[in-house]
Amino acid sequence: MRPLLLCLLGLAALSPDLAFAQAKQPAAKSTPGGSEIRYFTAIDGLMDGNADVILKETRQGKTVTAATLDVCYPVAKGVERKDRFVANLTVSGQNLTGTAQSIGDKQQVTVKLTRKPSGDTFEFRGQITVGQKVNEVMSTDNSDLSEKEFLESQTRDDGITANPKDFTDVSPESVGVRVKLEQVLDFLKGLKGEALEVSVGSLSVSCDELRAGEQTINLTVDPERAAALIAKAKATPGVTLAGWTSGIVEMDRAIRFAAADWRAGDKVNREKLASAISGVLSKTLAATPSGSAWNANTGKLKLTFKRPSQIYPALGLTETVEVSAQVSADRPGTSDRLMLWVSSPVTTTADEGAGPKLNLSEDSGPDDEGAEPEDDNGSIEALAKEFKGQRWDADKSAWK
Repeated sequence: MRPLLLCLLGLAALSPDLAFAQAKQPAAKSTPGGSEIRYFTAIDGLMDGNADVILKETRQGKTVTAATLDVCYPVAKGVERKDRFVANLTVSGQNLTGTAQSIGDKQQVTVKLTRKPSGDTFEFRGQITVGQKVNEVMSTDNSDLSEKEFLESQTRDDGITANPKDFTDVSPESVGVRVKLEQVLDFLKGLKGEALEVSVGSLSVSCDELRAGEQTINLTVDPERAAALIAKAKATPGVTLAGWTSGIVEMDRAIRFAAADWRAGDKVNREKLASAISGVLSKTLAATPSGSAWNANTGKLKLTFKRPSQIYPALGLTETVEVSAQVSADRPGTSDRLMLWVSSPVTTTADEGAGPKLNLSEDSGPDDEGAEPEDDNGSIEALAKEFKGQRWDADKSAWK
């Protein structure tokens, strides 16, 4: 079975009755002989095991009196984009039936399920037809949740902080913008030609976003322009929240120092800063500077160094060491201090000698993802000393 259907960026905002999964309201309390709301959030095997399912039931004692099935699923195997349908089901004994239309591709949906208690769990069997595709359902050992348990599990945090006190929990170059689904396409079109980068991963609408009716777009921008971008985003139709979020900056590789000597007017003196950073790293990395460039979109500095490889000295191979850096004020708004983050070095080896070259390949594989970063020979400490700066104390959550 293959999951079907397409979720368009310009989907219409979901009405409250369709987005019951995100409703944050007091849980209904059951009373003897009264009705009770229960939820299933993991019907195994549905839509080939790739569906995000919420089945809401209203019960009178053990009898189901009403049910709504909310299913979000990938359009096809290996495809990130998703579609969703919400079907109000008719209850007849153990049978749950209903029809709906998918929200993205407007495909006709038919639901025919049999619900059977089995001890403390429930079994669902039957068919869900989407367009011309029939999906067989055979799901056992399904547990239900109370309304209170369900609502507590429906947290959604995209990490956006509109007004951070500083850049210790969020990254100065990383911006998040929450936009209503029906206006995401216009928002993205409005970014064309702008000096920034859009995260490809954030273009894919998640099931939580489909149900909430809002999508978070993640952007990377020069820290000197981040505040202006956020202000512009907040004034854009459909935007409900904009601010800073997590990014490349790791506090254990950051220093903070006085800004006065490193500014030209109200801007960072990037040429002077790059020269100073390069001078320190050339000593700690025992390498010769070979280039530096500031990214016009992100404000990131890329430094490159060269040094003789010690892997097999007689071959005369050359190591190229790359290091990235990001500089910004230590907090939004006016500040008399700058914060500098420097990445771990990344080294590649090549034959750059005269005459015929020895072709080399870097060792890499699936196991390398968790590999330890390269030793920088005390580069961060050396930079802190050069800039008379402070390092971050993780235990005290403060600069030291």
